[in-house]
Amino acid sequence: MSVDRPETRWFKSSYSGGSRDCVEVAFISADAVGVRDSKDRGGPALSFTPAAWAAFTAGARSGRFDRP
Repeated sequence: MSVDRPETRWFKSSYSGGSRDCVEVAFISADAVGVRDSKDRGGPALSFTPAAWAAFTAGARSGRFDRP
């Protein structure tokens, strides 16, 4: 599945503060969430299932991935 279809709407977190140094996310379909580097929009993108993306964002919110 291509994550760079014309109807795909990429967005950055509101926490990015408009910075270019972050990732962009797109809810591509019922089966895919895309993630790409905001500095390289034409470069590769990763695709995750919605369940995997939800698990990752829940872990990030809980501090699971914070450095000690």
